[in-house]
Amino acid sequence: MILLGSTGSIGVNTLIVAKKFGISVEVLVCGKNIKLLNEQIKEHNPKVVVIADKEDISLVNHSRVYSGSEAILEIIEDASSSLVVNALVGFLGLAPTLKAIECNKKVALANKESLVACGAFIDPKQIQPIDSEHFGLWYLLQDRPVSKMIITASGGAFRDWDIKKLQNATLADTQNHPNWSMGQKITIDSATMVNKMFELLEARWLFGEGTNGVSEFDAIIETKSLIHALIDFKDGSTTAHLAHASMQLPIAYALNQKMDENILSHVDLLKVGSLEFREITTDRYPVWEIKKELLKNPARGAVVNAANEAAIEKFINKEIGFMDISKDIIRAFEKFTQLPKSIEEVFLIDEEVRAFVKGKI
Repeated sequence: MILLGSTGSIGVNTLIVAKKFGISVEVLVCGKNIKLLNEQIKEHNPKVVVIADKEDISLVNHSRVYSGSEAILEIIEDASSSLVVNALVGFLGLAPTLKAIECNKKVALANKESLVACGAFIDPKQIQPIDSEHFGLWYLLQDRPVSKMIITASGGAFRDWDIKKLQNATLADTQNHPNWSMGQKITIDSATMVNKMFELLEARWLFGEGTNGVSEFDAIIETKSLIHALIDFKDGSTTAHLAHASMQLPIAYALNQKMDENILSHVDLLKVGSLEFREITTDRYPVWEIKKELLKNPARGAVVNAANEAAIEKFINKEIGFMDISKDIIRAFEKFTQLPKSIEEVFLIDEEVRAFVKGKI
């Protein structure tokens, strides 16, 4: 397989599962964590390695090392592997997804931005989602009419904060996730609830198209992160997918569809005792205001994604407060209403929206 984003949490878990199943790793792609990359090279012996910066090539313990985003695309095209695991973070992950599909390779997708920004131009048949929520929906699907698909959210770092204090929240505050440790951007996205809105958009592209497409999608907070997805069937019944929060289960199914062995310990409901559910409200998560309109016009995800990444950059640079991230997204969403008619237009919209949010136009 080709693994994009090998040193992140999803990449690390993918390599654990690959080793368990005896799957060889042809290509490793990572950013700046050269120390961990060298450990992965020693254990998994890839044929090719790609890193972010040319200056770091000499630090990598491998004879075939390339750098930059163009190198990723070339390697996907040249590699013999039929599976690409895309665990890159941000809009950077879109071009590799498109290239893999163009090369008729299967994509095990953890890069949310690919479908969020460009779902209108991606065939979901070539995608195997490895987010827990979409995996849960896929796992629950039966040959019965569906009324609604529901995914769950943890609520992020500020789910229990006094709302009046949110404007003064710092970058360090956003990283205090109540349930687990993730990368910087996705943890900020969890705190704003942008992450969950992106996952709803992904679900819309994955399950909302075609003759049997689902028409309604929603999300609720489940504080223990044990239920990942629910499906309301038209007969009035609801099924839920429960599993311990580990990416290894969805990754395992992406790497080995037969899956006849144990990956996780089962959830012991007697030990859990109780579960708590909460509504996602716009006073704590203002970006939720645009959820319905965005799901009606999912191709506008390109605007939301670009605005979010630009606003997060401003927040990290202390140019805006935490609650201003959502304000910038809503401002951009209201200004840019055009739907992209091609992949090229997705990239143009991305550039224009970023410039708008950064005050350059």
